[in-house]
Amino acid sequence: MNRTRIEWCDRTWNPVTGCKHGCPYCYAAKMVKRFAGKNYRNDFQPDFHAYRLDEPQRIKKPQNIFVCSMADLFGDWVPDEWIKQVFDACEQAPQHRYIFLTKNPRRYLYTLNVALEGYNLDNCYFGSTITNESDKYFYSDKHNAFVSIEPLQSSFENGSLRLIKWVIIGAETGNRKGKIIPEKKWIENITERCKGQNIPMFLKNSLAPICGEPLIQEYPWENGVKNGK
Repeated sequence: MNRTRIEWCDRTWNPVTGCKHGCPYCYAAKMVKRFAGKNYRNDFQPDFHAYRLDEPQRIKKPQNIFVCSMADLFGDWVPDEWIKQVFDACEQAPQHRYIFLTKNPRRYLYTLNVALEGYNLDNCYFGSTITNESDKYFYSDKHNAFVSIEPLQSSFENGSLRLIKWVIIGAETGNRKGKIIPEKKWIENITERCKGQNIPMFLKNSLAPICGEPLIQEYPWENGVKNGK
């Protein structure tokens, strides 16, 4: 388990790695190419690392842990058994807060209500990664649902964000050809909507050149103060 520069968490934990979405802006795929042959046994193909399952138990101080920053744990290609073993490990270290992100939010519906029935998920946050307003996301009145709009690629002028507890927004980083740079108005549209619905929001540091500082960086827990620091 590693400390991280990701602003909204303390550590990353990767009991599963690899992804098949093939997003052109994927930072994880770039990292795998950079460290090919060292930390990844199977390039960026899905892989299960059972030896990492006990890592949360080794850290006693409560942390905000981003689970599978180098994978999509809820991708269709991930076996249910891998997911169950990850959540078994979470239950063995309940002092932490576990944060998940997926681009396959429909799988949350089955996994949380069927495969993980009986698990205590109060300390888990289930996020959907979206880039445009038309993208589907997971929302729930029973679970801690949120959205991560990264990289932001459209104006988000219409619609509402329903039954979610948090919104994270970030711009694409790096120098990829065809990179979309968000407009300030796009960010303001989401900010106004979040304020109107009393939804905490977190603007990543990548937006500072667009929005200026200080950035809004709120959390849906502990009165906006990040735990574990």
